[in-house]
Amino acid sequence: MSVRKLARDEIGDRGAAIYTSKLRPLLEPQCHGQFVAIDVETEDYEVGIDPDVASDRLWERRPEAQILVERIG
Repeated sequence: MSVRKLARDEIGDRGAAIYTSKLRPLLEPQCHGQFVAIDVETEDYEVGIDPDVASDRLWERRPEAQILVERIG
C-alpha cells in the first residue's frame, strides 16, 4: 500500500471530478454495479467486481497511486 501524499478530501474531490467528467460515460454502459479505482494523480484506473479487487489491480501497476474507489452507476 502506498503512503498518502494528498489529504483525503483532495483525493475525494479529484477522484470524483475524474469519474464524472471522463470515466462515467466510458464505464457505465458496460460496467454498471462494479467498482472503479482511480489514481487521482495519473488518472489511471482499474475496474473490479469489488473495491478491493479494483484497488489491488491498480496498486500492482502503480504502487504509489493515490486512489479513490467509486461504484459505477
